[in-house]
Amino acid sequence: MLKQLIEKNRSYRRFHQEKSITEETLSELVNLARLSPSARNAQPLKYFISTDEAKNEKIFPHLSWAGYLKEWNGPVKGEQPSAYIILLNDTEISSNYFCDDGIASQSILLGAVEKELGGCIIGSLNRLQLQRELELPDHLKIVHVIALGYPKEEVSVEEMKDNNHVYWRDVNEKHHVPKRSLEEIIIK
Repeated sequence: MLKQLIEKNRSYRRFHQEKSITEETLSELVNLARLSPSARNAQPLKYFISTDEAKNEKIFPHLSWAGYLKEWNGPVKGEQPSAYIILLNDTEISSNYFCDDGIASQSILLGAVEKELGGCIIGSLNRLQLQRELELPDHLKIVHVIALGYPKEEVSVEEMKDNNHVYWRDVNEKHHVPKRSLEEIIIK
């Protein structure tokens, strides 16, 4: 069961924008992150959630999408995420969130897959402008954004060839993601 969730958990960048996601669903996903392990059990992460179209339109322009796809500027209207979870570090709790962001994000995305949703962790963004746009207090620092929606694209995992890790899209807009073999990554 877990292996199947992980196999379905890809970085989706195109969504059925017209299919909404409820705040309750986002709260359930954040609760999975809340229940996950935290370094020193400090729990410094907070979460800004948005299912609101007007808020989503404020968030979207500050995000960068798919760095290897040079001619693609991100999802067009109608294919944009219908929800976002923004991970924030509460610096009043701790200046260091260690690896909590990865643990929390994986928990959120696995929960999303279980609900037939897809997502993409976006670390390339204009944090300061987005923080101002959303009027977030100064002590809450944006770590990254998780874009969520019902996937509109097919993502294929395949064997890496010639040490080329660059993902790409074919003429049918299928997204290809090369992965190293298990034999290559286990050191004996």
